[in-house]
Amino acid sequence: MTQAVFTRGSTLRHVLAMTGASATGLIAMFGVDLVDMYFLTLLDDHSLVAAVGYAGTLIYFLVSVSIGLQIALGALVARAEGAHQRDLAGRYCSNGLVFNFAVSALISLVAWFFLRDLLMVLGASGPALEYAYSYGSIMLPNIPIMVLGMSAATGVRAIGDARRSMWATLIGSGVNAVLDPLFILTFGWGLEGAAAASVLARWAVLIVAWRALYNIHRLPRRSSFKEFRADLRPLLMIAGPAVLTNLATPIGNSFVLRSMSQFGDAAVSGAAIQGRISPVAFAAVFALSGAVGPIIAQNAGAGLYNRVRQTLRSALVFNATYVLLVWGLLWLSSAWIVRAFSAEPMAADLILFYCHWLVWTFFFSGCLFIANASFNNLHYPHWATAFNFAKVLLGVVPAVYFAAQWYGARGVLAGEALSTVLFGVLGVVAAFALSARLERDYSPLPEAFVAPQN
Repeated sequence: MTQAVFTRGSTLRHVLAMTGASATGLIAMFGVDLVDMYFLTLLDDHSLVAAVGYAGTLIYFLVSVSIGLQIALGALVARAEGAHQRDLAGRYCSNGLVFNFAVSALISLVAWFFLRDLLMVLGASGPALEYAYSYGSIMLPNIPIMVLGMSAATGVRAIGDARRSMWATLIGSGVNAVLDPLFILTFGWGLEGAAAASVLARWAVLIVAWRALYNIHRLPRRSSFKEFRADLRPLLMIAGPAVLTNLATPIGNSFVLRSMSQFGDAAVSGAAIQGRISPVAFAAVFALSGAVGPIIAQNAGAGLYNRVRQTLRSALVFNATYVLLVWGLLWLSSAWIVRAFSAEPMAADLILFYCHWLVWTFFFSGCLFIANASFNNLHYPHWATAFNFAKVLLGVVPAVYFAAQWYGARGVLAGEALSTVLFGVLGVVAAFALSARLERDYSPLPEAFVAPQN
């Protein structure tokens, strides 16, 4: 029996509960990445830190694809749940898991074969290239396991169980945190040790998330090949644009990294450290996208578009409050961060510049996260694709290119940060307008998303 828990009660309370649970898991996950970086800096080889920046950017391409696949699974499951169709939700979950695993396995295999060439395109060379190749060779074959675990957690979150989804991430992060110092320092495995710890952590996430999804909620069900083929259409209708949407960010990141590489490994090292600090500091903002998605989808499935707009307003209030708080904390702790990571002068300058003058721009990134979540879960994923690519092609690329010429390494960071402002504002305006339009044209669950009769 479906509960559709998000169609009643305070939308702000739902946003806080879902974001809190998701952010807890993300803080643990991103925090372990930061711990990885810290232990690697203890080895006193900046090429290692730069290598994580290069390999991490490539792996983020694949993670972005997996996030797009998860968006499709989560949106379909949550919307069917909101329309009180639990059997359909279970069917979408089963077929979505199979589809996500197959696509991620294919893409990871291709990336593994061309790993060295791809790293060189990003600007890696010398010792940093060899370290990044070694790290990526371990991580890439295990991407499908990560995708399956994250997809299972998404299914749990889509029916409103944020707590168990959070525990999957927490336990995986705990495994990583325990194994990191053991593998990196005690066993002396260095960068390969960090990769091995991450692989085992991904298996832990899969085991815990699958137990919640199957043993507790009994959501997946047996599905025939005929049903799988039928479900490919709604899955691809959301996954295709969602994958493209999420690929825009790593494309932009790759351009940023390539631009930063012209200033040397020290600059790449500083950007890599800043790139590990931001996800931890803004875990709650990153969590907003996944948190508000099921709330929007369930209410849209029930035709409650006034609650969809309430959810958007609640998310924006949370976003603004949180970013201001984090800005103050990072400003105060910036000198400590530089000391903790033993950052050399150029890296230290970039970290301090970001913490003091660029943190506030993340509010607009949060705005675009919220808007894109609404587009995907209201079944207009191509809007999210358009906004993200516009941000990268019309914002990030020209801003970073010219700012790098005029202001050096600082300009790269500033150009990337400031390019989000306009598109964050436009995205939120479009999200409210879409909700109002769908309310005027409301009809029950669209035909394309209703299971065909066998």
